[in-house]
Parts: sequence; C-alpha cells; structure tokens
Amino acid sequence: MHYETVLREGSAVVVAELAVEVEKQLPGLIDTTVEQIRAEMPVYREAQFVTLAELRTSVRNNLEFVMRTLRGTEEPDLAQARATGRARALQGAPLPELLRAYRIGLTEVWNRFVELTASGEHQDLRGLVAATSAIWALIDDYAEALTTTYRDTTAEVMLAHQSRRSALVEALFAGGAATEGTLWDIARVLELSLDGAYVVVAAETPRVGHEPLPQIENRLRDRHHASAWRLTPDLQVGVVSMRDPSVSQVIIELLRENQTGRIGVSPVFTGLGNTSRALHLARVALSSMMPGTTGMVQFNESPLAGLVASAPEASVQLAHHVLRPLLDLPGDDRNVLLLTLRTWFECQGSTKLTSERMFCHPNTIRHRLKRISEELGRSLTDPADIAELGAALRALHMFPDTSHLPPPRDPLR
Repeated sequence: MHYETVLREGSAVVVAELAVEVEKQLPGLIDTTVEQIRAEMPVYREAQFVTLAELRTSVRNNLEFVMRTLRGTEEPDLAQARATGRARALQGAPLPELLRAYRIGLTEVWNRFVELTASGEHQDLRGLVAATSAIWALIDDYAEALTTTYRDTTAEVMLAHQSRRSALVEALFAGGAATEGTLWDIARVLELSLDGAYVVVAAETPRVGHEPLPQIENRLRDRHHASAWRLTPDLQVGVVSMRDPSVSQVIIELLRENQTGRIGVSPVFTGLGNTSRALHLARVALSSMMPGTTGMVQFNESPLAGLVASAPEASVQLAHHVLRPLLDLPGDDRNVLLLTLRTWFECQGSTKLTSERMFCHPNTIRHRLKRISEELGRSLTDPADIAELGAALRALHMFPDTSHLPPPRDPLR
C-alpha cells in the first residue's frame, strides 16, 4: 500500500495527533462533505443512484474509517472502499463520479488538517507535510481498491447479463417451449418488440469461434436496427428488427459489405414468436448455395432452391429417380447431356440461347434434347415433367457428391 510506505514512525505520531483533533469535528465534516458532493455532482444531487440517506451513511462509514486509519488505531483495511466500489457498480453509478466523491471527502479531511497546522498550538509545517503525504497516499490506496473492485464487479455483472442474454437468444431460436410470458421477458431483455417486423440471418462461420459478420450488432445499432445474435460452431445467427419491412434491402446491403462465405436470410416476418421458423428458412436459403462459395440468398428469392435444400434426402432421391438414365451413361455422354439440360433450363427453354451459350449449332442442341427426352422417358414440353426435371437438376447441383452413388433406398421397402 502507498499509505504504509509513506509514513515513518515519527510522522505517524504527528498525523495521529492531528487526526484525534479532526475526529472531534467529524459530524460537521460529514455534513460538509455531503453538501459538497451534492453541490458539485448532479448524479448525487438528483439521487440517480443513491438516496441522500444512503449517501450520508456511505460518507460517514468511509470518513470514520479514514480517521481510525490516520489515528493509527486500525490497520489500513480497504474493505470499506471495496464494499462501496461493488455497491456502486451494481447500481450502475459511473466510476469517475465515484472517484470524484472520494476525492471530495478526503480533500475535506485535508482542509481540516491545514486549519489545525496553520494556527494555534498545532501550527507545524512538518506536521502539515506529513498529514498531506498520509492523506494523498490514502487517496491513492482508496482509488486503487475502489477501481479494481468496481471493474471486477462490472465485468461480473456484464458476464452474468451476457450469459442470460445468450440463454434468451438460444430460447428464441429454439422456439417451441416459449410461452407468452417467456417471450415477453425475451423481448424486454433483448430490447425487441413482440409484434415487430424481422428477418433472421444465418451466416456460415469461416472456422470455429470466428464471426463471419464481426461487430454486426453494433453496425446495425448505428443504423437504428436492434438485433440479437448467437455464435455456434458452424453459424452466426441473428434476428434483426426492422422499423418497417421496406428497409429489408438496407439490411441486406449491410450484410453484403464484408461477407466471407454463404449467408442465408429469411423472408420478412412479423412477431418474435416466429423466429424459430424463420431461422429454418434462413438455413434453407444458405444451403441452397454450393459449399465453398461466397454469396447471399434470401429465401423468397428462390423458392425451388429452398424447397430442395429443406429436404436433402428426399431431393437426392428425386434426382436419382428422375435422372438415373443419364447418370448411368458413360462419362462424356453423361456430362454433355446433363450440361445441355441444365443450360436449357437456365436459358428458359430457348434452343437458340442454349446453342449460343454452349457454342453449338442449334440443330446439335435439338438433337441432344431429343436424346435426353428419350433416355429419360420424359417430355420437355409437359409442364409436370419439366417441373420434376427442374427440381432434380437443382438437387443434383446442390448435392453433387451423390451423383455417382446408387439411388437412395426406398424407405417404404
């Protein structure tokens, strides 16, 4: 401690004698300190964190300890400073104001020492120097103990708050078990509206423990959008509140700024209780993109892709059932015909555009399409057949590693 190293045996005696005299003035010293604190500090004058009675009690306890320490009747135990630091941290009082209140109190003590050493029988420059050194050393010790305890308590409170917030975010995304009362509590703690408009975002993590959208909550808050986020080993997921559905594009553009992988976004939805369902749709949107790519898809941008991604096993079975005759062809034949069929779909069924994109004569494309139709036993003019082919191609594109495998086992057999 600073205090114990500052005072030598001789100066300690001088300080103790002065402290005995100052202690006689303690009631007035307490009143003066309280008045000074309230005059100089609005947070105490307006009782924002402690009442007048609580302030007076705190000032009395701390000044009584100071006087006992200066008299030498008690070892410099900073438990009172630590207790005050913890109490004010729990109340949310600002640390600078708290330290300032301590300085005011100890400065009032020093003023009484100055008055004693400047007049009467105690007039003694050596005594004033000793008292000044002792008091300011004590201020240093107080400030250090109070600050350390205040910061430790603040960190403890923040950790507890973050743990509770994380649990509530988890409950929000899990859905199902949340009652109306639980939802109200979640909305209150997360500062979200029960009936507001939202989107859910699911962003693929680059590696475990790393956020693909760093500082996204703060960046959204800067644009007046409240949100709540959770990091899992494979995803960073968040529910984002919108002032109205029309600002969805603003949020999308913000998410695009630093994207490093796949990002899925749910449709705009209303009501916090629908977050779990929206998370499923955001995951589906993310899964509609090829692994290893970078991009963003909102669920309603590609309903077919979403449908395929939401049921991988069924989609793979569909692809094998519909496209098996092509998949069984030798490598070159298979690749050329599948590429032709996929390009034809991308060109909206235009033979001319397909031939231009594949650098082939239109008659070549017509010949290939005719063979595809014969191999598959399906018509490229029948809407039902076209719908099945489109879904099968989408599934094959989304799950390419399954194209060489035998058809999935029929679960009904």
